[in-house]
Amino acid sequence: MNYEETIEKIHGFQKFGSRLGLERMTVLMDLLGNPQDRMKVIHVAGTNGKGSVCRYLASVLKENGYKVGLYTSPYLERFTERIEFDGKEISKEDLTDCAETVFRAVDKMLAAGYESPTEFELVTAIGFVYFHRMPMDILVLEVGLGGRGDSTNIIEAPIASVITSISYDHRNVLGNTLGEIAREKAGIIKTGSPVISNVDDPEAARVIREAAYERGCDFYDASQTKPTDVTKSLDGYSFKGFSFAGAPFPVELKMIGMHQVSNAICALTVIEVLAERGIINIDLEKVRKGMKGALQKGRLEILSREPLLIIDGAHNEAGVKALTRVVEDHFQDKKILLIIGMMADKEVDRLVEIFCSIPGDIAASEPDNPRKLNAELLCRAVKQAGRDCVVLGDWEKSCDYIYENRDKYDVIIVSGSIYLIGRVRERFANDNKKSIAGL
Repeated sequence: MNYEETIEKIHGFQKFGSRLGLERMTVLMDLLGNPQDRMKVIHVAGTNGKGSVCRYLASVLKENGYKVGLYTSPYLERFTERIEFDGKEISKEDLTDCAETVFRAVDKMLAAGYESPTEFELVTAIGFVYFHRMPMDILVLEVGLGGRGDSTNIIEAPIASVITSISYDHRNVLGNTLGEIAREKAGIIKTGSPVISNVDDPEAARVIREAAYERGCDFYDASQTKPTDVTKSLDGYSFKGFSFAGAPFPVELKMIGMHQVSNAICALTVIEVLAERGIINIDLEKVRKGMKGALQKGRLEILSREPLLIIDGAHNEAGVKALTRVVEDHFQDKKILLIIGMMADKEVDRLVEIFCSIPGDIAASEPDNPRKLNAELLCRAVKQAGRDCVVLGDWEKSCDYIYENRDKYDVIIVSGSIYLIGRVRERFANDNKKSIAGL
C-alpha cells in the first residue's frame, strides 16, 4: 500500500462519524500493546489556545535538548502535519508503515465482533505507534474534541494535564453551559498528575479546580498571572509579569494577539511546574529562545505584507473575539477586506454578529469540506446582521478575488474554518514558489 492509498483508507473511516467514548480505543490499543503507557505525556485540552500552547511547549522542550513528539489536529495543508517528531512531520513512508500496523489491529477488532474505530481514533493510534518507535523523551498531546471521551484520553498517567481555555463550541456534544463544557474538558485530569488551568470563567474554573482536588492533583491557575508592559507589534508581542522561582522573566513572541500572551503564560506555567518537580531540566535562556521561536500556522498568520494578508482559523466565539481584538489593536483607520467561510454546523448567526463588528468590506467564501456553509447563505446572514456582503463562492474563487482586489485594501483577512484558510495558505505558498522560480 502506498501513501495515497493509505490516506484514502484512513479517510474511509469517516463514515463511522465522530463518536466520543474510549471503548473502541481501549480495545484497539490493547491489540497494539498499549505503547502509550510507556510515554511521558503532556496532555492539553481546551476550547481555544491548545494548539498554540502545544507549539510553545514543544519548541521550549526541543530548545532544551529534549526529543519531542507533537500530536495535533486538524491539519492545514498536509495530513502528515498532525504527527511530528523532533520538529519534523512524520514521513509518508513511516505513516504508511505505522498505519498498516494499526489496520491489522482493526481487522482483529472487527473479526472479534467489536465496533469499528472512528477516523480520529485510527489516526491517534497511528500516532502512538509512531511515537513509540522513535527515541522520544516527551509527547505533547493535543485533545481532539472535549476531553473525557476523546481518543487521546486513553493516556492514564500524564506528567501534566493542561486546560487552556473554556468557551462555547460543540454545544450539541459538550454541553450548553461553560460549567458543563469544563466538566468534559476536566475528564483528562488523572489521579496525582499536576493540573495547569488557564480558564477565566469563574464557574468553569471552579469545576476544573474541584476535579483536580477530587483526584488528588496539585492545581496551578495560570490565569492569575497577569502580563505587564505588553508591547504589541505585527512582528510579535513581548511582555513581563511571569517569573521563574520569583525572578522576573521577560518574554518575546513571534505570535500576535493578547490571546497569545495568555497562551504563552499557560505554557510557561507548565514548564515551571515540570521543572520544579524535576521532570525536566531547563536553561532559562533556552526557554526564552523556545518561546520566541514558536509559531502556529493558521493562527493570525501573515502570508504577505503588501498588502497585509492574514489568515486566521477563528471558528468559534472566543476565536472570533480574539481576531476582533487584534484588528482593534493594529488596524485602526486601515481599509480592510474580511473574507469568511464557515462550516454549516457552527453557530452561524452568533459568529457572523461578531465578525460584523470588524470594519471594512465583507465577502463570503466556502471551506473545502462537504459540511461547508453555502456562501450565499453566509452572505444572507451577514446582510441580516446589517452589513453588505459579496458572494465569492469556493476558496479558489476567493483567492482569485484577493489577487484581483489586493491593491484596493491595506489589510485582507481570511478567517473562519480551517478548511478554508488551509487551502488559501497552500495556494499562496505555491504561487510564491512559482514567482521565485520565475526570477
